[in-house]
Amino acid sequence: MKKLKGVPASPGFAAGKAFLYIIDEAPEIPGYKIKNEDVEPELKRLDAAFGAAEKELVAIHEKALSETGGQAAIFSAHISMLQDPVVRDEIIEKIAGTLDNAELVVHETFRNLAQMMSNSPDPVFRERAADINDVSGRVLGHLSRIQKKPLSGLDRDVIIVARDLLPSELLEMNRAHVKGLVTGQGSGTSHIAILARSFEIPAVLGLSGALDEIQNNNELIIDGDKGEVLLNPGKDEIEKYKSISISKRSDEQDLLADYPAETTDGYKAKLKANIEIPDEAAAALRYGASGIGLYRSEFLFLGSGKSAGEEIQFEAYSRVLQTMGDLPVTIRTADIGADKALPESGINGEKNPLLGWRAVRFSMARPDFFKTQLRALLRAGVKGNLKIMFPLISGVDELDGALGLLDEAKAECKKSGCSFNSAIDAGIMIEVPSAAVIADLLAAKSAFFSIGTNDLLQYTLAADRENEKVNYLAKPHHPAIIRLLKTVIDGARERGIKTSVCGEIAGDSAFTALLLGLGLNEFSMVSSSIPKIKKIIRGISISGCRSLASEVMRGTTAAGNAALIDNWMKENYNGH
Repeated sequence: MKKLKGVPASPGFAAGKAFLYIIDEAPEIPGYKIKNEDVEPELKRLDAAFGAAEKELVAIHEKALSETGGQAAIFSAHISMLQDPVVRDEIIEKIAGTLDNAELVVHETFRNLAQMMSNSPDPVFRERAADINDVSGRVLGHLSRIQKKPLSGLDRDVIIVARDLLPSELLEMNRAHVKGLVTGQGSGTSHIAILARSFEIPAVLGLSGALDEIQNNNELIIDGDKGEVLLNPGKDEIEKYKSISISKRSDEQDLLADYPAETTDGYKAKLKANIEIPDEAAAALRYGASGIGLYRSEFLFLGSGKSAGEEIQFEAYSRVLQTMGDLPVTIRTADIGADKALPESGINGEKNPLLGWRAVRFSMARPDFFKTQLRALLRAGVKGNLKIMFPLISGVDELDGALGLLDEAKAECKKSGCSFNSAIDAGIMIEVPSAAVIADLLAAKSAFFSIGTNDLLQYTLAADRENEKVNYLAKPHHPAIIRLLKTVIDGARERGIKTSVCGEIAGDSAFTALLLGLGLNEFSMVSSSIPKIKKIIRGISISGCRSLASEVMRGTTAAGNAALIDNWMKENYNGH
C-alpha cells in the first residue's frame, strides 16, 4: 500500500477501482492555408461550429439549473465566452487576414486566452483556464467532427482518475457510478471541487506527479477530508475505512435527526455551516446545521471570473435563505483580493496581497461594487433570517465607513421602491489582531462577532500556514491566540452581543471543549464536521470545559497547551 497526498476538495470516503481518464497527447490541430474565395465558406463553417457548441452548452446549462442550481453560472459563463463579440471578431479577422483555416485560428486564439489566465499570479484565474479549454475543445470538436468519448457511458462503479476534468465532463458523466474523483490539478476553489461538493462526491485534487503512480483498475481508497489517496490498500485498510465510513454515516443519522448539541450538564451550543455556493445549503440541513454561520459570497464572483450583477446576487442569496427557512444565514460581503482577485479589480501585482488591498478595504474603495452587493443583500433579506458580515475590519473608522455605505444602499433601495429589509443585523469578522485588541470598542457598533481564526492565527504569529518552513509556528494552541480569543469573547459579552467562531478550529474536535470553556456557544464549520463536533459536545460538561479553559489561560507554550487539552479530553470525554 502507498499513501498519496493531495488537496482535500470534497469531504467523504470512497473505495473502488481506478478508472483512468487520461489523455497524454492533445489531438493534432490541422493547419493549412485557404484561398481568398474560400474565406466565406470557412466563416460559415466557423459559425456552424460555434452554433453547435452553443446548442450543447445551452442543454448542459439547463441540466445544471435543474440539478445543481448555483453551478449553472459556470456554464452560463461558457455560453458568454462563445457569444463574446470581441473573441468572435478576432477569430474572423485572423481567418480573413492570414488565410489560415478555422481550426488553427480557433485553437491559437483560445490558447492565448488560456495562457493569459495560466500566467496569472492568482490561483483562481489559473483554474479558470480550464473553462476556456472546455469551450475551445467543444468548438474544435465540431469543426473537426471529432468528439471526445463522454463519461456518461460509465456502466460500473469507479473512482475517476484524471489529470484534470472540465466542468462539463463532470456534469455529463454518469454520477450513479462515480464514487470518487482524483485529479492531478485543481484546488479547493476550482470548479471541479465546487461541483464535487454539490454532488457530494468525495474528491482529492492536486496530486500532480503522484498521479502517474496510479494504473487503471488499481484499488483505491480516497479520503476527501484529509486529501489522501491510498493506492492498493490491503484488506485490513479496506475494512478500516469501511468501518469509518459506516460509523460516520451512523453519526450523521443519529446526531442530526434527533439530538441537540448539548453538554452533559445542559449547556446548549449552536452548530452552523460554512458554505461557498448556494447548493451547499441543502447539505447543511442534512448534516443538522442550525443555520449558515459563514456564506463566503466571493465565490459567486470568482466562478465566472467577473463581477456578478445585482440580480444574480439577489437570486443566489434568496435561494440560500429560502432553503434555510427561519434559520439564520450570515453572508459575508465579498473578500476579494489576496488569492481571490478579479481581473477587473486591478489588484494583481501586490508584493504582499494578504496584507494589502482586499476584503472590506477593496469594497469600500469601490463603492459601486460594494453597494451593488449590499442592495442585493438588503432585498434578499425579506426572504429569510439574514445577517450581513463585514470581513477584515481593523478599526472603528473602517466599520463606520462600511455601515455608512450600508445606509446609502438602504436609501437607494427605498428610492427605487423595491422591497427590502431595513433591520438586518450587521456584524464583523474578527481576524486582525488590532480588531481583537479593541473588541470592546467594535462591539459597541456591531450586532455580532465571528472570529476568523485562520487569518487571526497567521497575522498574530506572523507565520504563513502554507509555508512549510514556518508553518510549525502557526499553532492555535499558542498562548497569544488563546488570550486574543478570550479578549474578543469578553469584549462582546460586555456589550451584550454574541460571538461565534468560523475558522478551521471550529470543526477541529481538539478545540471544542476549550472554545466552550472560553465562553463560545456558536460554531460554524464545514457541514460534514457537524456530527463529529456534536458528538464531542454531547460527551463533555460545560463546568469541566470552563475548568480546562482556566488552566489553558495560564499556559506558557503551544505544546504545553496542546498536551493539556489532549490529556483533559482523555480523562473527561464520555464518547460513545
